[in-house]
Amino acid sequence: MAAASTGPYRRERSLALRNSSSALYNNLAVLCPPARPPAFGAVHGTILSLLGREGPPRQLQARGGASAPSTPLLTQMYDSDGSTMVFWHALDVPEHSAGTSFGAVLVFDIPPKGTNVMLNEDGAGDLVTADDSGTLCLWSTGEEFTLLGQIPGSGCTCSSVTLWNGIVAAGYGNGQIRLWEAGSGRICAQVSAHARWIYALDLAPLTGKHCHLHGVPTVHPFPPQLLSGAEDSFVHVWKLSRNPDTDDIEIQHCHAECVTDTQVCGARFCDPAGDTFAVTGYDLSEILCYGPA
Repeated sequence: MAAASTGPYRRERSLALRNSSSALYNNLAVLCPPARPPAFGAVHGTILSLLGREGPPRQLQARGGASAPSTPLLTQMYDSDGSTMVFWHALDVPEHSAGTSFGAVLVFDIPPKGTNVMLNEDGAGDLVTADDSGTLCLWSTGEEFTLLGQIPGSGCTCSSVTLWNGIVAAGYGNGQIRLWEAGSGRICAQVSAHARWIYALDLAPLTGKHCHLHGVPTVHPFPPQLLSGAEDSFVHVWKLSRNPDTDDIEIQHCHAECVTDTQVCGARFCDPAGDTFAVTGYDLSEILCYGPA
């Protein structure tokens, strides 16, 4: 498939899928275990295609709900190669769920080792959620899963959202990316990123994150990088920053990638520094991988 790019990335390889990818928001998962090649997953209907650089690809069939309405819907978790289901959780509400459609937020405690996954009834971690009206809900850290506040929507669906250092990055159906201040709900920046509906948004795992260096709190040296993909066949990489003089949030475009005649439905960084990323597209039977030019 033909592709055009500008900037610091280039097409490296493609990974064949047994099935094409469905037109679902953020339809690409990337697992980046330390010192091991990444594993990739994409959904087609009720089937998850799981593959990596090692071993044969696997197809995992969803259990419950999809083919039998009387059976409960399940959240299922597998080990990194898909060979073993390590945890499942039945949803109480008998309706189709993709997140969940009935408004509940489920939080799971996943240990570094072992399979003792548990549903956390109290919640954990700072979190932002979105809905079809574009409303953003901000949740606090603590013993209880508490709603901090809401940023009202404008009637345009917020399809993808992520959180960075108190800033909410949200992608919308009108192709815009908006940056909001989580505490006040103030809009910090807005860019017309795509010509059509945004389907995927991702933040490089380590970029711009607070960490400890020799015991001293600091910010990771990599600049914060945001990845967006949309129906317009384009994938963009953006850099987020704070103006040292005004403390305003700024967004800068640094890369464009066109996957010709493809409705991009999944885009994820494949390493903590954001040096590589992968892309899926609706009805595309491969995962496209990009690396440094």
